[in-house]
Amino acid sequence: MLHLQSPQMLQMLKKSLWKSLPESLKVYGTVFHMTQGNPFKLKALVDKWPDFNTVVIRPQEQEMTDDLDHYTNSYQIYSKDPKNCPEFLGLPEVINWKQHLQIQSSQSSLDEVIENLVAIKLGKVKRTQCLLYMVSETTKKLVHSMQDSKNLSPNGDNHKSINQKTLKLSSLDVTHAALVNKFWSFGGNERSQRFIERCIQTFPTFCLLGPEGNPVSWCLMDQTGEIRMGGTVPEYRDQGLVSQVICAQIRAMDKLGFPMYSHVDRANHIMQRVNFNLKSISLPCDWNQWNCVPL
Repeated sequence: MLHLQSPQMLQMLKKSLWKSLPESLKVYGTVFHMTQGNPFKLKALVDKWPDFNTVVIRPQEQEMTDDLDHYTNSYQIYSKDPKNCPEFLGLPEVINWKQHLQIQSSQSSLDEVIENLVAIKLGKVKRTQCLLYMVSETTKKLVHSMQDSKNLSPNGDNHKSINQKTLKLSSLDVTHAALVNKFWSFGGNERSQRFIERCIQTFPTFCLLGPEGNPVSWCLMDQTGEIRMGGTVPEYRDQGLVSQVICAQIRAMDKLGFPMYSHVDRANHIMQRVNFNLKSISLPCDWNQWNCVPL
C-alpha cells in the first residue's frame, strides 16, 4: 500500500484515471478536487505505484472520529481488475471495516467483491444503484468518444429564464443546511446535516431565493465533484427552477474546469427529464453506493 501525497503523484493519478473514464468517474472527480487544494482533507491510497491496480480515496484518520457517521466515513474506489482487489480492500489501514461507512464507485463490477468482504468482516451491506449522468461540457473535455452520443438531447437550451422580479440567483448559507437536509433523500438526520453544512462551507453552491429571501430551489457539490442534493420546496415545484439552478452551476464550474456529473434514481423520471433537457449524457456505467454496517 502506498499513500500518494505529492502534487506530482496526484496529477499522475488523475491522468491515469482520465484514461479509464467514465468507469473511473467517481474517483476521478474526487482526485480532481484533491489537486485543487484538497479542501475535504482526503488521502489517496494505491496498491502499487505507478502501475496501480486499485485506488481508494478516503478521509484522513483524524477526520473519521465518529464510528457511526457514514457520511464522513466515505470511500471512493476504482479498480482496473476488481477480481484482484479484495486483499487490498481488506486491509484495515485502507478501509476501517469496524465503522459505519459508505463506499462509492462507478463500477458495478465491485458489488460481489464488497459483498464478500462485508461478509468476511461480519457486517451487513445495502447497495444503492442509480443512473449516472455527465454534463455535456464535461463530456466534451474528458470523454471525446461520447460527444456524439445518441443520448445527447437537442433540446438542452429550452429552459426558462429566471424571473428576476420574484427570484434571485444566489448561494446557500450554512444556516440553509437544515432545509437542504429536509429534502435530501439520503439525509434527514443530524449527521447528514453536518455533512451538508461542510459542503456548503467548502464548495460553491447555487440557489434561487424567493421574495422573502429564503431558498426555494438549490443544488450542491460534494467532495467527489458531483452535483447533488438538488431540491425545490413544494410550493415552487413544476416551474423548472432546479434546471435553472443547475445551469447556473454548470456555467460557473465549467469556467473553472471542474468535471461535473450527477446521479438520478431509476424511478425519478422528473430528474431524468431534467438531465435530458440539459444535454447531460447518460453514461453506460452506474452510480453505486454501498452502506456497510458492522454487526
